[in-house]
Amino acid sequence: MKLSSKIYIAGHNGMVGSAVLRYLKQKGYTNFILKDSKELDLTDQLKVASFFEKEKPDYVFLAAAKVGGIEANNTFRAQFLYENLMIQNNVIHQSYLQKVKKLLFFASSCIYPKFSPQPIKEDYLLTGLLEPTNEPYAIAKIAGVKMCESYNKQYGCDFISVMPTNLYGPNDNYDLKTSHVLPALLRKFHEAKLQSSPSVEVWGTGMPKREFLHVDDLAEASVHLMKNYTGNVSVNVGTGEDISIKNLAELIKSIVGFKGEIVWNDSKPDGTPRKLLDVSLIQSLGWKHKIELEDGIKAVYKNEFLEQ
Repeated sequence: MKLSSKIYIAGHNGMVGSAVLRYLKQKGYTNFILKDSKELDLTDQLKVASFFEKEKPDYVFLAAAKVGGIEANNTFRAQFLYENLMIQNNVIHQSYLQKVKKLLFFASSCIYPKFSPQPIKEDYLLTGLLEPTNEPYAIAKIAGVKMCESYNKQYGCDFISVMPTNLYGPNDNYDLKTSHVLPALLRKFHEAKLQSSPSVEVWGTGMPKREFLHVDDLAEASVHLMKNYTGNVSVNVGTGEDISIKNLAELIKSIVGFKGEIVWNDSKPDGTPRKLLDVSLIQSLGWKHKIELEDGIKAVYKNEFLEQ
């Protein structure tokens, strides 16, 4: 991938796509194709075909997706399945037709079985039942991984996929109805502090454990893989370290400076009990995360809440 290569980032306004764009610009890449969802509806087959025929990108980062937390995944099940399948089908197939040199597809660690042995190795995919609350999204993402693999095998493409763990960072979603746990907790504690609330309610028991990766680390990892990896294994990208939701809530409470209590609503779902990725493959390829969780959360809180 040369500095002048024509690079299409699908979903460049989202958290992942914008991080990839920032990182590539920092490294001196200059030739980007960028279309937001108003300019190009990636669920529209004819529009995507016309776009690829006209632009003919050399490299594609497929970061566009419909995403959300437990409630959003469980509520908009049909939308999560349909829209993600359509986006993937259109972009991956047109990348093949227009002879894209290499494509990187962003999958998700939620596509692993709910009760995977820990840490989760890449070959645990499709060895057990999925977490019911996000099954439609997971099935769509599994289809994307298998599509890349199948196009490589049948057509000789160079399409790779990555399996990021839970992400946080700039351009995250802080809507309490649709966000993931870390940004939701940041917003809840920040607003509770401003309002001098006596307590903050957090869903579940606090027992599940989660791994968190700063999105800037993911961007660096994805470019590293685009340059150094070819294969059909969807590569795990994470830190190899996890934290309980209870300890995460306490950490965010401390960073925000909220003085009240945490109240656990155990009538709400916990989701998957534990989801820690085995990152030995990507580390063997020469990449390791740089941003530690506490430092990352402090930076996000400062930039997203204190400097607005």
